[in-house]
Amino acid sequence: MKIHFGSIFIEKEKLKEAGINYPIKLEYYKIINEDEMTKGTKAKFGISIEKTEYIENNTRTENEAMKYISNDEQKINEILTILKDNQVTPISMQDVIYDFSKQMLFC
Repeated sequence: MKIHFGSIFIEKEKLKEAGINYPIKLEYYKIINEDEMTKGTKAKFGISIEKTEYIENNTRTENEAMKYISNDEQKINEILTILKDNQVTPISMQDVIYDFSKQMLFC
């Protein structure tokens, strides 16, 4: 099950610096692995990011998900807040999550 955590539009200044002239929306989701909640074998929570580019009468979407990150919902919420505050896109999500795991944020 996916639960919407929050969404933002990337700041216009950042888009202009990158040479992008159209809006980009990022949506952040908490994934709850209900099948694992009864088994207790894998992490119960994960994260998904969806990016939507609004290009002249056309939209293009991209998403990335990591289903099994942690059993600690509070840590997942903290990570989602950091991802959202820093406007992390789907393409860089795995690298950022990996960096968190190196800092021993997961249990």
